[in-house]
Amino acid sequence: MTASQLTIRPAQPDDVAAIFGMIHELAVFEKLEHMMEGNEAMLRDSLFGAHPACEALVGEADGAVRTFALFFHNYSTFLCRKGLYLEDLYVKQDSRGKGYGKQMLAALAQLALQRDCGRFEWSVLDWNANAISFYQGVGAELLPDWRICRVTGDALAQLSRA
Repeated sequence: MTASQLTIRPAQPDDVAAIFGMIHELAVFEKLEHMMEGNEAMLRDSLFGAHPACEALVGEADGAVRTFALFFHNYSTFLCRKGLYLEDLYVKQDSRGKGYGKQMLAALAQLALQRDCGRFEWSVLDWNANAISFYQGVGAELLPDWRICRVTGDALAQLSRA
């Protein structure tokens, strides 16, 4: 898929270092760097191991990876259909404002339709007004009544013993 100067394609093992670098940039931007526990080897296994947990698209311009989208399938019991869940979309700082984010979302929407997904969804931090405005501009609906629940670390171990 090519639009403007961006070429969007499925990630390959050689892209892992670039993707992981952008994941780190994203964590710094979101002030969540302290939560990063993964490494390139773990990401490689998640994307290309014996039992992949996720997939990724990358966007290249001028011979370099400028953006990535990491996603996986979820499921809607109400629709009785799978959905496409976007875990992260990131465009490198020096590549913003060129339409790359919108092109990546469009490529993911095309993929969701090709795979007969009932939904394409993701989360956004409530303080990221620019992202919220961008997502609403492409037709995304923010669901104000829904909150993410998360159990990790010691709490996960404790819940497993309940």
